[in-house]
Amino acid sequence: MNKEYSIQFAQVQDIDSWIKMIQIVRDNFPGLQTSEQIESYRQTVIKNINRETSICVKYFSEVVGVLIFSYNSKCLSCIVVHPEHRRKGIASAMIKKMLELFPDDIDITVTTYREGDTKGIAPRPLYKKFGFIEDELVEEFNYPHQKFILSRKLK
Repeated sequence: MNKEYSIQFAQVQDIDSWIKMIQIVRDNFPGLQTSEQIESYRQTVIKNINRETSICVKYFSEVVGVLIFSYNSKCLSCIVVHPEHRRKGIASAMIKKMLELFPDDIDITVTTYREGDTKGIAPRPLYKKFGFIEDELVEEFNYPHQKFILSRKLK
């Protein structure tokens, strides 16, 4: 990421820019197809902003990357990068920032698209780069996914 980008905890004033970006990529995310689902997602974003469990990357003042995680569930819940800002290290920077916030001995999970699904072409190798390994097949939002686990338990 170059200097025009900044990474930080998301703030309430970032919501409109965040949702504007989500509208661009929503066809790639089951559960974000209808206006009701987008409104529900907006409420989820607000809750996570208040909990300081949402990270965003801004290009100047525009939100171009977002990540939501959960300390309780020990998971990365959502990660999205604006199509025009991909392949610039934004997703990696957000994952690194999130990992720094967890104790070193906590396993972390993420679910993503299954092998062979074109939606999984970018995220699967990204998670593997960080050491996540494939786990069980699951369904989320009535869509086939696969869980990945990053084992961080101290030996």
